[in-house]
Amino acid sequence: MKDCIFCKIIKGEIPGKFFYKDKDLVVFHDISPKAPVHVLLVPVKHIESLQYITREDEKLIGKVMAKIPEIARKLGIDDGFKIAVNNGRIAGQIVFHLHIHILGGWKRSPEWEI
Repeated sequence: MKDCIFCKIIKGEIPGKFFYKDKDLVVFHDISPKAPVHVLLVPVKHIESLQYITREDEKLIGKVMAKIPEIARKLGIDDGFKIAVNNGRIAGQIVFHLHIHILGGWKRSPEWEI
C-alpha cells in the first residue's frame, strides 16, 4: 500500500527503530503510548484490518499471536499485559494496516477493564 505509514516504516522509507524484526513481522514503540510500555506488533504484509484476513494469512496470524508472549517477556511485562486491536474507524483504528497493541508496565492493574 503506497500511502501506508507502517509500510513506509517497514521498508525504511520513514526512519523507525525496531524492537524486533523478522521477515514476517516487526515490533516498534508506539509514538503516543497509552501505558508505561506500549509497542505495536505489525505484520510486514499489508493487511488493512482483521476483516481482510484470508485463509492464506492463517499461518502468519498464528505466528503473530505466538510472538506476543516472547515480546512481553523481552519487554519485562510478562507478569501482566494487555493486547488490543482497533478494527475499523468506529473502533478507533487510525492506521489501516493491521497491528496489535501490547501494553503493560503498570505498577498495579490499570483502572480500565475490558
